[in-house]
Parts: sequence; structure tokens; C-alpha cells
Amino acid sequence: MGHVIVVDLGFGDAGKGTVVDHLCRTSPVTAVVRFNGGAQAAHNVVADDGRHHTFAQFGSGTFVPGVRTHLSRFMLVDPLALAAEADHLGRLGVDDALDRLTVDRDALLTTPYHRAANRARERARGAARHGSCGMGVGETASYALAHDDAPRAGDCLSPARLRRRLGALHDWYRAMFPSGEDVPDVAACADAFTAFAGRVRIVGGGHLHGLLRSGDVVFEGAQGVLLDEWHGFHPYTTWSTTTFANAETLLEEAGEVGAAARLGVLRTYATRHGPGPFVTEDAALTAALPEPHNGTGPWQGAFRAGHLDAVALRYALEVAGGVDGLAVTHLDVAGARPDLRVCHAYATPVGRVDRLPEGGGDLDRQAALTRRLASARPVYAPLGRRPVETIEDALGAPVVLTSHGPASSDKRATGQPFSRNPGTLRRTA
Repeated sequence: MGHVIVVDLGFGDAGKGTVVDHLCRTSPVTAVVRFNGGAQAAHNVVADDGRHHTFAQFGSGTFVPGVRTHLSRFMLVDPLALAAEADHLGRLGVDDALDRLTVDRDALLTTPYHRAANRARERARGAARHGSCGMGVGETASYALAHDDAPRAGDCLSPARLRRRLGALHDWYRAMFPSGEDVPDVAACADAFTAFAGRVRIVGGGHLHGLLRSGDVVFEGAQGVLLDEWHGFHPYTTWSTTTFANAETLLEEAGEVGAAARLGVLRTYATRHGPGPFVTEDAALTAALPEPHNGTGPWQGAFRAGHLDAVALRYALEVAGGVDGLAVTHLDVAGARPDLRVCHAYATPVGRVDRLPEGGGDLDRQAALTRRLASARPVYAPLGRRPVETIEDALGAPVVLTSHGPASSDKRATGQPFSRNPGTLRRTA
């Protein structure tokens, strides 16, 4: 198979986890590398034997014996949430998840202080909430931008430095949010994080280079391109690069430029969690398609559904730099719902639009794009009886994997060529 980078082209929840699980079951994959986001990820995997786990920090190939997880320096690592996730995997019969885990020493740490700050800040926004998982991921990233002493995984190997950095973070939280929720004292937090370092392998950047040379690696992205920190619809975005960029940086550092195929994942219909623009949202579809693993959360808000949005997906492909192939999930839903549609263009006050400007790097420009989307109306056509062909025609990229249910056995390779050579198939719509 070769190395593969798996990225969600929408607002998240397209099925990255189940695709990664399938790749690990059908190819000799050495490791899954996480390259963005943190404990807020929720990648649901249902094994053929019925076991279900929502993967947050562990790679979604962990059900497969021997497949390792590496948390790269681009991950925001929450040791407490990681321990809880390992416990749940243990109850499902995966008792060696931590033994198969490595963490880059430069990865930022998410702490109870970040989590409490995140929730306090979101509560203060009131009706103007941006949407959040309440896990402190955005606060981890923003704190590190402003403070050179932000705690990192490698600090867990140096108790004195760890306590000093946690103490500064604790004091910052109390100064910023004096009426915020109670948090653990520094000593307790430091003890827990030191224990974390005693249980997992904290490694240097060269470790990943060895993994890449030892076999095929799947890079597993979190969230979706339409939530990207620079290319998403600001301010309803994440503090994370959700495109292929981080994974390709890691490959370049290892001397593996262009060595991984880019796989973009999308559903046959669109979804998003919480507030923000959603041109093809359909309240009737939301009511008709409830999901057992996606509901309304106190921080994320409601789970919303709508029709396939080719305009937004073309934008995602362009800002991400194209793909080598597409994985299309929820084809079982398309087969049961002949009323599903595809939006080929937007009707706007200034005329019909079938492509959005790429932009990127300018948050004021992205915020202006968000405001324009509020007045856009979808121009629909039926998704049709051949949704795969409809998607290929709309996006100009080959569908190489289809999914007709939650388990690996529900996946099918289409026979379309899927190449690691960026000069052959990689293209945008």
C-alpha cells in the first residue's frame, strides 16, 4: 500500500477512523501517526465482532494487533484523557495499547488548566459561542504561542521543570479566570504527568524516521479541512492545521518527500457539529438521520446534517492541495435515501457561485467569507442512483474506497488506481 495520509474534507465526522481501521486490517501497516488535534478527536470504529471505541489520541488502527501509535510533535497530548482511553480499550480486550504508543517529546501537553480555561472562555461568549469540545485544545495552542515555557511531553521526564511550567500555567489560569472552575493543584497534576512518562515511551523526532523506514505508515488526521485554523470559516474553526500539511512536513523531515498518497474522506451527505455556516443544512435530514455516536453535546452543540456540498468540497480540495483518491462513506444511507441531493453551486446576492476563493492565512478575509456564506443558498441536483460517479464528476478526483457501513468488512476498493506518485493522480477539481 505504501504510506497514506487520511484527511477529512468536510467539517469532521466523515469516517476517518473507520477508514484508517480498514487500511490497517487490509495492509501490513506498521504504525498510525497522529499529526494534528488532540483529545477532542472522536473517531468511531466498530469492529466486525461488535466492539466499539471512540478513538481520540490512539490511532484508529489500535484494534489490529501489532499496529503502533505515534503521537507526533504536532499533536496536543492530554495524558489524563489518554489514560482513560487506554482503560476503555483494555475493557475491550486491547490491553497493550500503551505498550504500542510513542510520544514525541516536543508535543504540547493539554492540562486540566487548559481545559478549565477553554470552558470559561466559551461560557463567556454566551450566545456567540464558536463551538468547542471543551477539552482545552485551543487553549493549549494559544497558550504556547504566547509563552515559551508551555509544558511539553519531554518535560514529564524532568520533574522540577515540569512543576515549574505547570505552576506558571496554573497561575495564568487563576489570573485570567478568577471565578473559573476548580482545578487540581500543581503537585497532583505533576505527579500524574510524571507517572505518564513512566508508562509510555517519550521519544525524539528521529523515532518517526525509523517507523517510516520499517514499513507502511498511515497518517491519521483529525477534524476536517473546512475547520482548518487558516482555511476554515473563521471564527468557527479549530486551532489546528487539518490539511495534509503537517504530515507532509514530517515526511519531508524524514527524507520521504512525496512518499505518501493523499486520501480525502467524505460522506454521501454533509454534517457538522455546533455553530457555523452550513449552506446545505436540512432540518428534516437531521431529524431523519440520527447517529448513535454523534449527538448534541454541552460544548459542541447540536449535530447537524445536510446535503452533499460540492462547492465546499471543491474549496477543501483546493486549499489542501488536491488528493490522490477519495474514500466515500455512508453509501448505505445514500442507497436508502433517494431524496439526497448534491449542491453544485450557491445562489448569492451577487450571482451564482460554483467556487469559493482560496484565501488562507488572513483571518479577516476568512471571516468575510463566513459572512458571505450566511446569505448563500444551495443550487441542487439529485445525488442520483450512482452517487460515486456523481461525486467523481463533481470533484474531479477518483473514488478509490467505498464504505457501506461502520465495519471494515463494509468497505470496498473500487479498483481505481491509487498512487503515491504526486505527478500521476494528484489533482484538484
